[in-house]
Amino acid sequence: MNDSPKNAPLALVVDDEADIRELLEITLLRMGVKVVGAADLATARGALAQHRFDLALLDMRLPDGDGIELVREITRDQPQTPVAMITAHGNMETAIEALKAGAFDFVSKPVDLPVLRKLVETALKLSDSDAEAGETPRSQADSPLHGRSAAMERVRALITKLARSQAPVHITGESGTGKELAARLIHQQGPRWNRPFVAVNCGAIPHELMESELFGHKKGAFTGAVADNKGLFLEADGGTLFLDEVADLPLSMQVKLLRVIQEKKVRPVGATREVPVDVRIISATHQNLAARVEEGLFRQDLYYRLNVIELTMPALRERPEDIPELTHHLLESIARNYQQETPRIEPEALEALQHYPFPGNVRELENILERAFALCEEGVIRRDDLGLLEGAVAGRDTPAGAAGGCRRQPNEGLEAFLARVERQALREALDACRWNRTAAAKELGISFRSLRYRLAKLGMEEPDEA
Repeated sequence: MNDSPKNAPLALVVDDEADIRELLEITLLRMGVKVVGAADLATARGALAQHRFDLALLDMRLPDGDGIELVREITRDQPQTPVAMITAHGNMETAIEALKAGAFDFVSKPVDLPVLRKLVETALKLSDSDAEAGETPRSQADSPLHGRSAAMERVRALITKLARSQAPVHITGESGTGKELAARLIHQQGPRWNRPFVAVNCGAIPHELMESELFGHKKGAFTGAVADNKGLFLEADGGTLFLDEVADLPLSMQVKLLRVIQEKKVRPVGATREVPVDVRIISATHQNLAARVEEGLFRQDLYYRLNVIELTMPALRERPEDIPELTHHLLESIARNYQQETPRIEPEALEALQHYPFPGNVRELENILERAFALCEEGVIRRDDLGLLEGAVAGRDTPAGAAGGCRRQPNEGLEAFLARVERQALREALDACRWNRTAAAKELGISFRSLRYRLAKLGMEEPDEA
């Protein structure tokens, strides 16, 4: 222990090498952090039974066991204590194992003191924010991820856990499901909340400019480099770098990104020295990254570095029960932007939205509602205002292949074609159920009320001879 102020943060340092333990203790003391040292697991467990720590630094290999065992124990019994692992230089596999076990971050031997200080500062910010937040998870209050479905509850709960870690996160999901929003929430709820969040779409940067954009360049490094450029990694220093559509990175850049992740240093184009950088990396893609690895289009070692923890954003069609809440929230936002009253949406229109497949997910829902807002009259959004393609609505509700034989006929208009597709799908389901409408609605995966509406609209109240 030491003579730091009584209310100073308290850290547990566990390492069987006395000189390493002493170096860590001196560094922490100079930062105003009190220290309890331990040379083995047994001593560490005794200290944990007596104290509530604000930070733990654990060596991987100890005389009486594996440090990862202690990571799991602390994560289970004292989840408010951030744990950082001390790993052998270059042993990323061990570091990833520790992160998956619940470690907050890791530092490699020989210990780089500036890196250690940043790690400690970040961990202490997390402890401070926990104390301020009390027992109320910040993710549950005013979360911009709307919906009460089980899928969204799981997403929000996982985001709360991920915000406490510095482990790389890979977010998967279709376009428009809110991957960047989830990444921002992880950043905002974590200890880096007051540092930059920098988002980059890897598929939007020309390959020849990608290295300069990510890592920066020195003046004169190439034609057109008329001034120094920090690059996005250094722009995000201390914060979070969000690599969207990471599957679009060319193989040559994947190698360089892997090195930056491992070494925590970048070398700007034209520079002679590497520059330390402290960023948390969150990546995302709508593609199947594992399949890209199998195809040889994405490096397996980089995949394992990025995909330490995976967060999957559900498609909107998988959570139709969330559509009413999302719709009302989006309409309020749209009306506020136009400084007008929020329109009312008719039940039939809301039901149509719940039976639409939304290939563009929440982003498409927002576009549909903005269009409906502009077209509606008397402050009421009706089904026709939505502009939904009837064939698309039927396409979700109809068993696969039911309308597969339909082809647009010469000179046949789009509306007539879509009506014919829907008519055929309804007729096949009704015929299969002997015109038992309750059974047909169940077969089609729609409500009885929706089936009645469609039959009336298409003039199919009786068995159709067309």
